[in-house]
Amino acid sequence: MKTTHLLTTLIAATLPLIAVLAEDTAKPGRIEKAVPAYTGEELAKDAKLTLLEARAIALKAFPGKVIDQELEKEEGGSGLRYSFDIKNGSVTHEVGVDAKTGKLLENNEEGPHAGVFIPNLTF
Repeated sequence: MKTTHLLTTLIAATLPLIAVLAEDTAKPGRIEKAVPAYTGEELAKDAKLTLLEARAIALKAFPGKVIDQELEKEEGGSGLRYSFDIKNGSVTHEVGVDAKTGKLLENNEEGPHAGVFIPNLTF
């Protein structure tokens, strides 16, 4: 009888935690509780910011749902950056955050012509 009561209490106590972890975290400014693995994890030892800290900066710059994330060596800033693809409606931005300083390095729309200068060719 005591075992059943203990088990029931334990299950009841963990249900709110499970609900929080399963909750939709794509709301702007929201930091996810469980973060999937990302490309470049082996570089994390050189970063001063955690993935979650960089993610919060990126979501503040462009609110939406993170659909891809990586830590990479790339020119600009300290040379180590977190890169996030963030989708908001039909628009996806690539947002780059310096992994050592937290500085926003990039916030550009992605797509077939994003970031490409197309001149006005009217005559």
